[in-house]
Amino acid sequence: MKPLFGTLLVAINGSEASIDAFRYALAIKKQYGANVVACYVVDTAAIRQLALSRIFVPDESEEYERSLENSGRRYLSFCKELADRKRLAVEELLVKIIKAAGAKGADCIVIGGNPSEMQSRDTLADANREILRNARCPVLFVKPGMGEEAYRLL
Repeated sequence: MKPLFGTLLVAINGSEASIDAFRYALAIKKQYGANVVACYVVDTAAIRQLALSRIFVPDESEEYERSLENSGRRYLSFCKELADRKRLAVEELLVKIIKAAGAKGADCIVIGGNPSEMQSRDTLADANREILRNARCPVLFVKPGMGEEAYRLL
């Protein structure tokens, strides 16, 4: 029988909820031996929309995208430090979540958030809804605080 969790893809977006989801994925890795891939998403569609709306001029949108990519690298580095503290190996990517899940053969995508915010129209809630709608594998939704508690027990 195939293990329940072979590869977990964790969506990192810079929010505390996504870091909490990463901590939860580390606990699953430790317990089930799963591979963990931390994936930071740069929302290029939103940047293009801002440019089309003339909120950004082309140079500003390129600079903003570079800034988001740099932020992504910092968040992924922080995730790597969390994993290293528990002597757990993780892989890091800066790509689109759904495509990465397919490319990595992910058995599950792990996202974090607050269920009460899923009705709101903010960017993070939109991204989570997009993942829930389009993922071709199960999606594990980690509620606030659950990851921190699981990580502490490692």
